[in-house]
Amino acid sequence: MRLKNGIAKYIKSTALQRRIMRRKGLDRFFAFEGLFVMGVALLVLFALVGQLAADGAGRLSWQFLTSFPSRFPAQAGILTAWIGTLLVMLLTALTAIPLGIGAAIYLEEYAAKSWLTEVIEINIANLAGVPSIVYGLMALGLLVYELHLGQSFLTAGLTLGMLILPMVIIATREAIRSVPPAVREAAYALGATKWQTVRDHVLPYSMGGILTGMILALSRAVGETAPLITVGALSFIAFLPHPPWQGTFPFVSFEWLFDPFTVMPIQMFNWVSRPQEEFHVNAAAAGLILLAMSLAMNAVAIVSWCLSLPQHAWHHAEHRSSVQTKEAVMEQGDAKRANVKSPDMQVCSGPRTLLQLDQHSMRR
Repeated sequence: MRLKNGIAKYIKSTALQRRIMRRKGLDRFFAFEGLFVMGVALLVLFALVGQLAADGAGRLSWQFLTSFPSRFPAQAGILTAWIGTLLVMLLTALTAIPLGIGAAIYLEEYAAKSWLTEVIEINIANLAGVPSIVYGLMALGLLVYELHLGQSFLTAGLTLGMLILPMVIIATREAIRSVPPAVREAAYALGATKWQTVRDHVLPYSMGGILTGMILALSRAVGETAPLITVGALSFIAFLPHPPWQGTFPFVSFEWLFDPFTVMPIQMFNWVSRPQEEFHVNAAAAGLILLAMSLAMNAVAIVSWCLSLPQHAWHHAEHRSSVQTKEAVMEQGDAKRANVKSPDMQVCSGPRTLLQLDQHSMRR
């Protein structure tokens, strides 16, 4: 009977070891596969960027940045395109980011869990996957024809704002969820209100995730062409919009909101569709400028996050390292005290030593 039990235990342990080894093998395989796919994707990305730089780097110049589009490739520039891109991105950020962050805070911190909030969450997730051309068609019917905003910067900014709004809400909610509940409980224990907790603790700790979502959303918006073409973006503009300032009070002008516009992706599409090779070189140079603008937006977001960090967040790492150092010192002290064994705690094997321990305990 004992032999059968021993054989059964051996078989079970062997099967368990095989299962563990198989799962470890699968883990190593998927890890290798993920690294391989990531490496291939990075190589393709570097190859594309390298080809783009090789084609368009020679065309980059101050004249290319400050010239209007032209039917002559050597005289064509991207002045109206990059100014239009900056203005459209400004309107998009002002439209989507405050509204998205506010909606995420309400849904995550204030709204009661009910069937209505579940329906709203499902609809937000579905809107994040809607094709961009659908937003363009909606903006064409609502903003252009119904509200009579025209083919303007305001229409473009509102269209792209609606496009990235679900992404901002989802990213902000995930960032807020990552804040430990102990942070909120500590704030409530010190007498903070709901809004004080959100403003002073939840938002600063989740700002990294919020800015990441903003960067991803704006990076998607800066390369969109389908919704902007749908609402009437022009591919050739030889004049600048009205300046956003003026010499008289209130020194701010909003006339530029209703001016016609173009953006970098549409200008690139216009040049690529032409048969002349020189226009293709211009498109490659414009692609490099667009890539630099995207990286600049990312850098601005990162710097803004670093500057917005609270004072205690900057010293969090230093405080954590000091705590770890104190814990290490305490552990070393405990280990030293454990090595100094009393006669009662010594581990002995001989009967004579056991007798000595008994005698020592009787003396005490």
